Amino acid sequence: MGEPRDEFAGAGARARRALVREVEAEGELADPAWRAAFEEVPRHLFVPYYYVPGPGGYERLWSGDPDAGRRERWLRGAYEDTAIATRVRDGELVSSASQPSLMALMLRALDVRDGDDVLEIGAGTGYHAALLCHRLGDRHVTTVDLDEEIAESARTHLAAAGYRPAVLAADGARGCPEHAPYDRIVATCEVPSVPYPWLAQCRPDALVLAPLSTGLVLLRVPDGTHAEGRFLTTSAYFVALRGAAARASGRGPAGDAGFRFLWGLAGEVLDRREALSLWLREGRPERERFGVTVSGDRQWAWLDDPGGPYAWPLPEA
Repeated sequence: MGEPRDEFAGAGARARRALVREVEAEGELADPAWRAAFEEVPRHLFVPYYYVPGPGGYERLWSGDPDAGRRERWLRGAYEDTAIATRVRDGELVSSASQPSLMALMLRALDVRDGDDVLEIGAGTGYHAALLCHRLGDRHVTTVDLDEEIAESARTHLAAAGYRPAVLAADGARGCPEHAPYDRIVATCEVPSVPYPWLAQCRPDALVLAPLSTGLVLLRVPDGTHAEGRFLTTSAYFVALRGAAARASGRGPAGDAGFRFLWGLAGEVLDRREALSLWLREGRPERERFGVTVSGDRQWAWLDDPGGPYAWPLPEA
């Protein structure tokens, strides 16, 4: 028997083309390989149901709804350029599908080359791994998730779309030594600091891209105990990592997004007044002025210069 028929294939293809045009208008997908991936990977197969805010909580939309109007609403939402809540437990969001334009930005920053081996931390729906598989081939992609149910669901979605990377239920903070070494590691969950096992599992000159505070830091890894890099310009909000390296989210108090980002990096060292004073004194610095350095058993965030006066230790990974 063949794969089950996808009754939404035609409408999904049209919706994908519209999504690609929207993401292109935001300056992404200049690389034809990534454009083809977004055009051809059917996102709706990875979100057969999801949740939207509703009166008193979340409302579930799903592909099998007997109401045709609600099925149409589900499909339309699957191809909107927005993050989608995919798992909610006891009223708390535990997994989501990232905004496609943010995925495109992250994949561009990851700068993969043919033959690269990539580890994804946080399998989610499997859609991000599918894009990587389309670009690199299944055998070059490994994705892990702490939650066995999420990992199995991602594996099922990937198979339905024709992709079979390595999908493991494991603590992402420990990486995945079974398939190491890696040329690229990308996390789709917020981390409080850089887990040392990630660096140990990298090939020399690998790249690591991870959400930290409310930004995305891109680190170059010359060897297994050192890494350094700056944050990308964009803001980024992800579900926090669960497992051995989990900490409370670093999103900080209400206020300007730029200040919340700084507070998320320096909040363990500076009190709120000190952080606000620094932020104002330095002219409300944008994210790209900040970076992270890992050296041996130390790691710290910094403003402008890793050896400069503004540096703050990150929590132990």
